[in-house]
Amino acid sequence: MRIHELGHLVLYVRDLERSRRFYRDVLGWNEIRGEVPLLVPAAAFSSGRTHHELLLIEVGSAAAPMPPGRRVGLYHFGLKVGDNDDDLREVMRHLSQHGVHIHGASDHTVTHSLYIADPDGHEIELYVDVMATEEWLADPSLVFAPIRPLRL
Repeated sequence: MRIHELGHLVLYVRDLERSRRFYRDVLGWNEIRGEVPLLVPAAAFSSGRTHHELLLIEVGSAAAPMPPGRRVGLYHFGLKVGDNDDDLREVMRHLSQHGVHIHGASDHTVTHSLYIADPDGHEIELYVDVMATEEWLADPSLVFAPIRPLRL
């Protein structure tokens, strides 16, 4: 057995409509809609790479919040948002226009990244690759290079 790629991510959310608007209207992800009634309130999104890359399932406002700090579970997930720093600067402007707080900005040597949170506190890394695949494949230690502050 071998993994070919990460296929999709499923997140529990408190308010499906609020999260749907965030992922569709703020982040610009294409929502996949169908005519089949679902057993639970849910929404699916795809970049076109596969049938769905993100599925949101509503669990309601009484759901326990994510505990703060270090914990077992999902830390964050990454979404590629362009091909260079100019694309990342445009993302920064877009987020600012939508009132989305940027929690961090990091230079990971192979990528440049901005960090935000969705309405339920799931951390999202918005990144661009800044190193050719051939380079880090030739020297995989580059993937674990020290993280530096990113100045755009």
